[in-house]
Amino acid sequence: MHNKKSFPDLMGKIQQINFRLTRTKLLLFAFTLIAVGLALGGLGSSPNDATAASKVVSLSLPNRHAFHTGQAVGSTVDPVRTEPWDAVTVRDGQSLDAIFRQQGFSATTLFRIMALNKETRQLKKIRPGDLFEFQYHEDGSLKRMRYAVDEAHYLIVDYDGRQAFASTEARDIITRIEETSGTISSSLFLAGKQAGLSDGMVMKLASLFGWDIDFVLDIRAGDRFILIYEKIYRDGSFLRDGEIIGATFVNQGEKFQAIRFVIDGRTQYFAPDGRNMRKAFLRAPLNFSYISSNFNPKRFHPILKTVRPHNGIDYKAPKGTPVYAAGDGKVIKASYSKYNGNYVFIQHANNIVTKYLHFSKRAVKKGQRVKQGQVIGYVGATGLAQAPHLHYEFVVNGVHRNPRTVPLPKADALAATQLADFRLAAAPVLSQLNRLESASLYASQ
Repeated sequence: MHNKKSFPDLMGKIQQINFRLTRTKLLLFAFTLIAVGLALGGLGSSPNDATAASKVVSLSLPNRHAFHTGQAVGSTVDPVRTEPWDAVTVRDGQSLDAIFRQQGFSATTLFRIMALNKETRQLKKIRPGDLFEFQYHEDGSLKRMRYAVDEAHYLIVDYDGRQAFASTEARDIITRIEETSGTISSSLFLAGKQAGLSDGMVMKLASLFGWDIDFVLDIRAGDRFILIYEKIYRDGSFLRDGEIIGATFVNQGEKFQAIRFVIDGRTQYFAPDGRNMRKAFLRAPLNFSYISSNFNPKRFHPILKTVRPHNGIDYKAPKGTPVYAAGDGKVIKASYSKYNGNYVFIQHANNIVTKYLHFSKRAVKKGQRVKQGQVIGYVGATGLAQAPHLHYEFVVNGVHRNPRTVPLPKADALAATQLADFRLAAAPVLSQLNRLESASLYASQ
């Protein structure tokens, strides 16, 4: 018969074994720590050190992810800026208060933002089409708001639930210099499109040379242009066209060139010899479709059925087309009559008067001073007129002159000191224009 131990004796034996094993593990762990400590101390110090140097050991740990962003802790990326923006476009009649309520933000939040400074107070004047962008805390409250106060800046508002902080952030605006050329086969607009120009840039080109070239009547197939201009990009996307830097236009074999030059912060354009491209008067005071009746002292009047002098030019254009002051001056008449309809007369220097008839609506009053290019009225068919058009007269010393052929006074030329600066600035632009013209001619052969 075998001896059988009681259950309590057996349990006691097991506890003793576990104790011995645990003590053995602890002793081994302690010896290991002492050995590592001695090794590290030996590596980090010299026999002459008064105290043992320390060394930080980097251990590979599992990545901990930043809350709500997916970015690892320690990332240089700003977590706030990597969050997506929730965009809201202002609708007609919508206020910022309505937008905040729609987003679930409290009235207190809006009050604190509006009270920050004059920039945030301007948010009362938002317009349809404006864009607000939002980021949120976990509970859905406002964390960050962004609003484009102008083309180049954002208004940023950060909100921590108790306090709001406003700042201005510059947008990434880049200006690139572009160059292109084109040859006209049917129209300037078509040639401009083929050269990669926007409608607006084609209009700038035409306006630049509009004092010397009639782009309705003088353009011929084979005319060509060379253009150096700016393109503006914002946040990596095309925003708009900038200014023309330099341009060449060859019309019926005659070359015209214009170079940008800034005087007192104002951009102006000059020919290579320093002559101002701008004349004292516009050749035509509107963008017209065609001339329906020329200057003719012996014209047969289509309505009165009699020979009556036509002392101006009739420019056919759609009703509502803006009409501009041909030059600087003072409005001496702005009224309505049976024959003239709505009309405006402007007195200029050197005893010159320009007259504008048949407006659908006048935009200036008698006694008002106007600048060249300022809108003074809109094309219509009031008075003795069969269809919408502008009747335009040019009177010098009381004598009617043909607006299409009368020599126009020139604008002020550059002063001697300015001319030297202009020539220095114009030289590289002219060199580039000439190079582009040579390349364009070579390509067309």
